[in-house]
Amino acid sequence: MDLKKNSSGFGIPSRPIIFLAQLFGVTACILILFWCIHYNGGLAFHDQNKTKIFNVHPVFMFVGFIFLSSQAILAYKMIPAKKEVQKTVHLVLQGSAIVLGAIGIYAVFKFHNESKIKNLYSLHSWLGIATISLFGLQWIAALLAFAFPGASKQRREAIYPWHVFLGVFLYAMAIGTAELGILERLTFQQFSGMDRFSKEAMLVNSTGLIILIFSMLVVLSTVLR
Repeated sequence: MDLKKNSSGFGIPSRPIIFLAQLFGVTACILILFWCIHYNGGLAFHDQNKTKIFNVHPVFMFVGFIFLSSQAILAYKMIPAKKEVQKTVHLVLQGSAIVLGAIGIYAVFKFHNESKIKNLYSLHSWLGIATISLFGLQWIAALLAFAFPGASKQRREAIYPWHVFLGVFLYAMAIGTAELGILERLTFQQFSGMDRFSKEAMLVNSTGLIILIFSMLVVLSTVLR
């Protein structure tokens, strides 16, 4: 797909929007890694410091799940190749995102179990499980309908609008869940003594805002023509 020829109904060329989306997305990835490593001790699957196990969760859920899912959405605009190649890249990226997201969920369950904390007690956790599960079902349905062996052309045309709608809706669910997770973690840390106006608190709040802008730019890219 030739990005130079793409422009939206709003008169906005697609290339600057995609560039900005990538800029905000990479910035969010860096800030999340910095938060987990600099302020919270790093990442580990096995450690006496259970916070390190928890840190695997936000990193894999954003850098692994949400950021890769965003790249899958943008693949149709970024890759100047045939539709089949774009579709394959989209499918592989979404599948990889789901696997990494599942690892992120495993990490937080492991953290809770080893810290003697109950699981699935918050809206964030409910939405998280629902989102990753529906993402998986959406991916399997897309594999069956659009890849191997694939449905008939008429059926694919009937399914496609629903596939797009559910994809964008689930992406929005993922972003909303991430924002709730950031708020929940920051609230717990503030109850444990963190100053609400500390550098860490400002970093985390800024990261949440950057994630929101990033997702808005990714969704905007889907309406570019």
